[in-house]
Amino acid sequence: MALEPTTRLMLDLESTVEENLNRHLVSAKEWMPHEYVPWSEGRNFADLGGEAWDPEQSKVSPIARTSLEVNLLTEDNLPSYHREIERAFGRDGAWGTWVHRWTAEEGRHGIAIRDYLLVTRAVDPVELERARMQVMQTGYDSGDKPLLHVMAYVSFQELATRLSHRNTGKYTEDPFCEKLLARVATDENLHMVFYRNLVTASLQLQPDEMMRAITDEVVGFAMPGHIIPSFVRKAALIAKAGIYDLRIHHDDVIWPLLRHWKVFELEGLGEVGETARDELAKFLENLEAQASRFEDRRAAMLEREASRR
Repeated sequence: MALEPTTRLMLDLESTVEENLNRHLVSAKEWMPHEYVPWSEGRNFADLGGEAWDPEQSKVSPIARTSLEVNLLTEDNLPSYHREIERAFGRDGAWGTWVHRWTAEEGRHGIAIRDYLLVTRAVDPVELERARMQVMQTGYDSGDKPLLHVMAYVSFQELATRLSHRNTGKYTEDPFCEKLLARVATDENLHMVFYRNLVTASLQLQPDEMMRAITDEVVGFAMPGHIIPSFVRKAALIAKAGIYDLRIHHDDVIWPLLRHWKVFELEGLGEVGETARDELAKFLENLEAQASRFEDRRAAMLEREASRR
């Protein structure tokens, strides 16, 4: 009896998964979330006889608070992400070992960021908790993406998340926060490398199907935090600040991966792959134009704001 195509692909990729799992375990450095939190800044809140939160207590700007909230709320939905990636990768062999290792590493991110935010009173803890409840009850649904699409999506998503964390840390101008988010970003980069390498191998095994998946995920990309309340407004503020915008997405997320995979140099694609690659090229042209227009509008807006001040 012939194997189901996805099962055949997973068997063909098993050695690649195991190789990259072992590489990851050697590369990943152990770190302790509690060592990144300035506990001496902590004090009780109102219900324990302390002081309720007030914006004046926060050392970071309102836009930095927004970006920190979005980053943490995105990390908070880990149970949903675990469900989705386990559905795609399964529990067996190196695939399953990776799923649980990845989940364990991601779990530290939410723990450490939340502790930092509460101890330093960087954000409103009441609004943060209400948003957490809403986001986790909504859950994240990938729409049962096929395996190749999952691998393409998480490659782009992990790199995007890495940049979002790193740039948020710098924007806060708080050395504690910058150190913490740089540490988180390092994890995200290692995760990206793992998924990126699976895509590389899949382009050798199923080039047409993998090219189709890459194009679909570039064209339809949405950050996993898009279910966060008021996400569009918050994303606009984050983009205006230059923490994560279309230019970063185009130049620093999409293109580094496409170059690594040599997407526009691959030979021997069939009709499916060639069609997908043509669609990708056209989309990237449009995205470049959109990024340039956004930069022009932002520069003009900032100039107007400066002149009013």
